[in-house]
Amino acid sequence: MTLENLFTSLQNEPRLLIEAELKPVQGSRFQPTGFPDLGAATYKRPDGTSMLIVESAQSMANRLEEVCWNKADDKIDEKLNGLSHVVVNLDNGQTTNSLLEAHCLNSAYFMSQDESQTIKKRVKETVGDADSGVLNIRELARTVFKLDAGSVLHGVFLEKVAGRLRLQRLLSAFIESEGVNTVASGGVKLDGVDPKGDAAKGFGNVPFARTEFVAEKTTAFFNLDLATMRGYGLGENAEKLLITASLFKILRFLNTGLRLRTACDFELETLTVTRPKNLSIDDLNTLLTVIEQALPALIRACDFGEQPLQLVGKMPPPKKKDKAEDSTNNEEIDN
Repeated sequence: MTLENLFTSLQNEPRLLIEAELKPVQGSRFQPTGFPDLGAATYKRPDGTSMLIVESAQSMANRLEEVCWNKADDKIDEKLNGLSHVVVNLDNGQTTNSLLEAHCLNSAYFMSQDESQTIKKRVKETVGDADSGVLNIRELARTVFKLDAGSVLHGVFLEKVAGRLRLQRLLSAFIESEGVNTVASGGVKLDGVDPKGDAAKGFGNVPFARTEFVAEKTTAFFNLDLATMRGYGLGENAEKLLITASLFKILRFLNTGLRLRTACDFELETLTVTRPKNLSIDDLNTLLTVIEQALPALIRACDFGEQPLQLVGKMPPPKKKDKAEDSTNNEEIDN
C-alpha cells in the first residue's frame, strides 16, 4: 500500500473505521479500567451478551497522544518533528505540553498560568470571544491546527476563551470485550512485625479482594471522522497530514501501547478495516514505515513555522487547608 492509494481510497468516504482484535499477552485474565463510584463498566447487549468497557474513549485519546511523546528525551517523537504543539516552561523548572495535558490547549497551565496569554490572543484575533452571533468553526479549526494539530484530531473545548469554542474529536477510539466473566481472587498485605496493627495507619495484615475478567473476544475500535475534517476547510495538505498522523497514532499504539495496566497487557491478533470495504491493511510494519518516511514532508507542507510554541507559565499556589478540613480529615483517619 502507498499513501497515495490510501488517500484515493478515502477521498469520498465519510469515515475510516478500523477494528483490532486483541488477546492477553499471557494467560487469559486482564484488569479493565475502573471508574469512580462504579468500578468496572459492565453491561449487556440487547441479545444478552455480557460486555465490558476495557478502555474508554477519553482514556484512548490520552493514549494515542502519549505514543507521540518521547518521554526519555521529554520532547515530541522525532518522526513528528515540526508538528504544531505547545510547551509551557513553568517557573519551578518543570515543563508540560499540549500532547500530554488532559484538556489539550484548554489546559489551565496554558490558559490561566501562561503569562503572555498567547493562545487566548490568537484565538480572539481570528475567531473572537463572543457567546452570540455566527461562530466561524472553520476559522477556529484553522487557528487550532496551527497551534496544536493534536487538538484538531482529538478535540478541544476552549471554554476559557468562550463557552462555545469547541471542536469535536475527529479521531476516537475505545476497547471493549464481549462474552465476559469475572475472575474473583484476592490476597493479603502481610505485616511480619505487628499482624494486628492499626490498618488505617498502614500496619497489620490487610486482606483484600481482587476482580479480573476473561473474555471471548476483545476489540479495539478506531474511528476517523473524515466528513467533519473536510468540513473544516483546512486544505489538502492538512487533510493528508491528519489522516497520516491518525494512522501513525493507531499503528504505534498497537505496536507499543497495549500494556494498559500492570494486569492488562494485550497484543494484536488481527487488524480489519471495516469502512471503506475496499481498503485493507495487510502488513502493519510496512505501512508504519511508509508513514514514518512520509511524515516529515507532510508536516513541512503545512508550514507550521518554528515548533514547538514555547510559553512561560507559573505553578499554581499550593492549596491551603483550613482548620475544619484538617480536623475532618484527622477524624476520618482516627476512626
